Amino acid sequence: MNLPPTPSQTVGPYLHLGLTDSRSVPSLVGEGVKGQRIRLTCRVLDGDGRAVPDAMIELWQADADGNYHHPDDPRGAKADPAFRGFGRMPTGEDGTCAFETVKPGPVPGPEGKPQAPHINVSVLGRGLLNRLSTRIYFSDDSANDSDPALALVPESRRRTLLAQPDLADSGRWRFEVRLCGEGETVFFDV
Repeated sequence: MNLPPTPSQTVGPYLHLGLTDSRSVPSLVGEGVKGQRIRLTCRVLDGDGRAVPDAMIELWQADADGNYHHPDDPRGAKADPAFRGFGRMPTGEDGTCAFETVKPGPVPGPEGKPQAPHINVSVLGRGLLNRLSTRIYFSDDSANDSDPALALVPESRRRTLLAQPDLADSGRWRFEVRLCGEGETVFFDV
């Protein structure tokens, strides 16, 4: 018997039906969390620069000391118990969603070399066969210059991985995800 492969399916267009407010995770922090609390607003745009109102953003990050709240992290036993390390939000009509979190600490990278503080990001939405994976770095961090993952990205495209501070409020950061076209965000093959 010769069976043809099952075709791939895109995510959606019913993404929001299963993602109610009770399934959203806008805050990665609990009471008494250590570190610098921040509000991170993510905005998803299509190739024409229009807002994508039905995408979903998932974040996974280390705590302020660089420990992941996960049993596979050998340093996980030291993770801040008031920090969840994971968030999930759908984008609204304007293509944005916002998270309450902390600025992450550096984590060990290949061969123990430290990586610059960053947040791991997955983008899901209609028209995507697979999730898109990227990272958010903070534009003001000097450790970006020696980060091994950023070093793999052509210098002219690194800006697509940098969150920008809100000049009116030092605790707020903005990150833009461009799915394709001019200024397309760098996505990683993971």
